[in-house]
Amino acid sequence: MAAIKVGDTIPEGTFKYIPWSEALEDNLVCGAPIELSTNEWKGKKVVLFSVPGAFTPTCHTNHLPPYLEKFDQFKAKGVDAIAVLAANDPFVMSGWARFEGLKDKIIALSDNGAQWSKKLGLDKDLTANGLGIRTSRYALILEDNVVKYVGIETERGVTVSGADAVLAHL
Repeated sequence: MAAIKVGDTIPEGTFKYIPWSEALEDNLVCGAPIELSTNEWKGKKVVLFSVPGAFTPTCHTNHLPPYLEKFDQFKAKGVDAIAVLAANDPFVMSGWARFEGLKDKIIALSDNGAQWSKKLGLDKDLTANGLGIRTSRYALILEDNVVKYVGIETERGVTVSGADAVLAHL
């Protein structure tokens, strides 16, 4: 059961990610992970969506691509930043971001061990499937780090955490 709800301030957290660059696109470098703190989202409107894993079927085909396709619609609604979160390491998240063509539009963040998602009550034990502890499939709209929308998937598939559902709540 999720601990986070509309009106709550998100807990502080720090994620690792590899910023996009032309050198990454040309496969000249792997990039070095840097940190992003949730404090950087203060005073901003942020859409954060979480997937159980990069390159996994639903995440890779149905969840992430519509966010990229509708990027301009999110920007038109005043969204300052869009981030995708998963328990994968920052190198896998960077590889997925390059494969999907995210460039600098969507930040691919690593929630290693789903530690931050656990603070929200949104981690998921997929050990039986060989995946270990992962992030649940969810989406948040944040304004000044206050939750304005929470969409948590309770069944397989993408509905309340998908791009269309989030756009409808902006």
